[in-house]
Amino acid sequence: MKNQEIKFKGENNNYSILIGQNTLKVLSKKIKVLCPKTKKIAIIIDKNVPLKFKIELKKKLKNYNIFFLTFSASEKNKSFNTVNYFLNILLVKNFNRSDLIIGVGGGITGDVVGFIASIFKRGINFINIPTTLLAQVDSAIGGKTGINSTQGKNLIGSFYQPKLVINDTSFINSLSKKEMICGYAEILKHSIIKDKKFFNWLEKNSSYILAKKTKHLAYAIKKSCQIKLHFVNRDVNEKGLRMILNFGHTFAHAIEVQNNYSKNITHGEAVLSGIILASKLSVVMKICTLSTLEKIKNIYIKNNLTFAYKKYSKQSSINKLIPYLKNDKKNDDSKINFILLKTIGKTAMPNKSKIPIYSLRKLSKAISQY
Repeated sequence: MKNQEIKFKGENNNYSILIGQNTLKVLSKKIKVLCPKTKKIAIIIDKNVPLKFKIELKKKLKNYNIFFLTFSASEKNKSFNTVNYFLNILLVKNFNRSDLIIGVGGGITGDVVGFIASIFKRGINFINIPTTLLAQVDSAIGGKTGINSTQGKNLIGSFYQPKLVINDTSFINSLSKKEMICGYAEILKHSIIKDKKFFNWLEKNSSYILAKKTKHLAYAIKKSCQIKLHFVNRDVNEKGLRMILNFGHTFAHAIEVQNNYSKNITHGEAVLSGIILASKLSVVMKICTLSTLEKIKNIYIKNNLTFAYKKYSKQSSINKLIPYLKNDKKNDDSKINFILLKTIGKTAMPNKSKIPIYSLRKLSKAISQY
């Protein structure tokens, strides 16, 4: 499939998202255009990225003064300590705002490196090269950056747009099944909140995505990016419409915090759980039909993904999540701000489904029964 380009159009800046195999080959040419004054490049790269890509980057950027900085990406390392460590290196190496930072890795790497770029001397050039399916379809798009705190996930951060995003599907060949499921969770979410036709396509083609079939992957990545950009382009700083992208994530983030960001449950698995819990809550609140919930569940069954939500669908499990739901950054006073589903392709509007914490405790039994 031919490489493709889609555009982010913000108030103050635009940038391209390049999608396809071997898109890394255009990196040097793009830097010359986008960052003409750049002399130094810091490449903060996840230690799990295969060595061949590091060698390729070194060859492509041989005309620049390059510093490779290795990052051990994990939710626990998504912290101020990590940020300070890399900031000090940039300062010692005398980087300035006309230089460039490139993040190479998954969503955690992109979040941390983007945050560093946003605060280093009040903003340095930043290019994001996501290497996981999850990052390519979700976290690398839209300019959200951030780190975790003991109180919750992504509570400290900024909105900072990159100069360029390169979604090279060659990286995906090295991913484990667990990592593929992570990315698939966000692809599925995008179809549920915005595009019924895409959801119908996923009903027939999800197995090909999980099997890393190039043609199906490229199509799914492009559709997901387009759906996310639909919301981001209309609400860059998440004041309203963009909050729809958080469908399933209120529960998902609570699950991750409850598990202390353990490797036992990935972000994607938490999102898969969150999608089902949010859909069940939508049925309980009588804004979504049971048949819609069953349609979503059927995709899980067909692709052997039911393990992701069964544990968290019990009444006792839902009640245990409530203390962690309270700290979600989208909440308003003592109410939890959920994004709820009307039907495949359409959600309730943001800020219309604020549920008091005491009510959620009462609703947990009804949620667990579906």
